[in-house]
Amino acid sequence: MGKRRPVFKMYSYGEYSGWDRNSSEIPKILDFSTDIKASIGTEFGYVLHIKNGKGEILEFKIDHPPFTDDEGNIRPPFTGEQFIRTNDYQFYLGDCIWEPLEDKLGKWEITTYYKGEVVAHKIFNLK
Repeated sequence: MGKRRPVFKMYSYGEYSGWDRNSSEIPKILDFSTDIKASIGTEFGYVLHIKNGKGEILEFKIDHPPFTDDEGNIRPPFTGEQFIRTNDYQFYLGDCIWEPLEDKLGKWEITTYYKGEVVAHKIFNLK
């Protein structure tokens, strides 16, 4: 019998409470919306609930408005991987606004992939 394919469900999306990256706790949803009133420290993104995915790896990309790094180069999209630790797993993917605020405004596109296939996708408009 072959391994079952994981099941992905977007549990929530929008603005969240602050997120501690060192904690296993998922941030609390404050507002379900893709229009985010941006200020320094605003946390936004989505939570995926994943069943039957233990041991699998997700890939993600956060495409953002053009802003520069400390050397003046345009920052590429943020990319990474997430290891699924349990068969009943929650995964928060998002970002937090930092200074300067002006270059973070606009369209943020957040996408999660499983084996190259899009399993979650949201576009947020930061204003």
